[in-house]
Amino acid sequence: MAETGTRKENPYQNLPDRAFWRTGVASSNPLAFSDLYRKKFDIGARDVIASAGSCFAQHIGRRMATSGFNYTDFEPAPHLLADDIARAHGYRMYSARYGNIYTVQQLEQLVDRAFGDFTPAEQVWEDNGRFFDPFRPTIEPNGFASRAEFDALQASHFKAVRELFEKTDMFIFTLGLTEAWVNKADGSVYPICPGTAAGTFDADKYEFRNFTASQIREAFLRFRAKVRAINPGIKFFLTVSPVPLTATASDQHVMVASSYSKSVLRAVAGELAMEDELTDYFPSYEIIAAHPMRAMFFDPNLRTVAPEGVSFVMQHFFAEHTPPQAAKAAKAKPAEEDDDDVVCDEEILETEKLL
Repeated sequence: MAETGTRKENPYQNLPDRAFWRTGVASSNPLAFSDLYRKKFDIGARDVIASAGSCFAQHIGRRMATSGFNYTDFEPAPHLLADDIARAHGYRMYSARYGNIYTVQQLEQLVDRAFGDFTPAEQVWEDNGRFFDPFRPTIEPNGFASRAEFDALQASHFKAVRELFEKTDMFIFTLGLTEAWVNKADGSVYPICPGTAAGTFDADKYEFRNFTASQIREAFLRFRAKVRAINPGIKFFLTVSPVPLTATASDQHVMVASSYSKSVLRAVAGELAMEDELTDYFPSYEIIAAHPMRAMFFDPNLRTVAPEGVSFVMQHFFAEHTPPQAAKAAKAKPAEEDDDDVVCDEEILETEKLL
């Protein structure tokens, strides 16, 4: 092996500053961190973009929409419906009215249901003559007026979901949780524990699951294969929500449970991106939650992300994916003003402790 003086050549000698903790992190102002993300593929100005995931994904979708990208809503709100009312009813949160999708298992289940490959044993919850969707329990705060209305709007929703996956060029998914509640009879996965937002909890019918890394990875691989069977060229863009758990049913301290959940999701997202040339990972989790950031972008509750944090995340995103044009839709108010206004079903769990 060749030597320079007494120093042997090795693979670390010519690495850039970003590869070393001292030069890449310790000696830098966190607000001046650069080169945290390098894109794997381009996003074209005409590429149809759709999103889903946990609450934090709402921020990403809005910034994409107001930055000139072709971010598409496949299930738009009724005409003239006020924005706050629309979001309270599940519209304009994501690219379809599916509400928050916290787990990969939920995502796979959505595709199976929309394409007719799975019908849950428990399709609707009735309460005092109102009908609630177990898989979208908060989209109608007071429930549907009739079973006929429920069925009609569910059919319309599934049509929108099918169109989304058939036409989307890039699908953004933010992984949020490993914890979920499932139906013991058929494995149906719910976004939130039955008996909180809607329904009635029954320990004989429902059980808690804390999905492992291998279970999450396998669920995403199945989901990706199903979608690519109908849309072979679709790209996937993965992020991990930096928002900690509101509550845990794991019998661990919530901080320990959050660390487990985010670690698992981050590992899975990284592995999925490394294995597939059309799957990319964007480090929104690290940009907000890594310890060099000193929690500066969290609100005082140390959980929700302040608008400045969202802006900082998207600054790194747009450094690689330049917005096609200034958004014409942003005439009224900048996106930052709306960034606190996200709908997060999980926050319902916190109110349970106060009752």
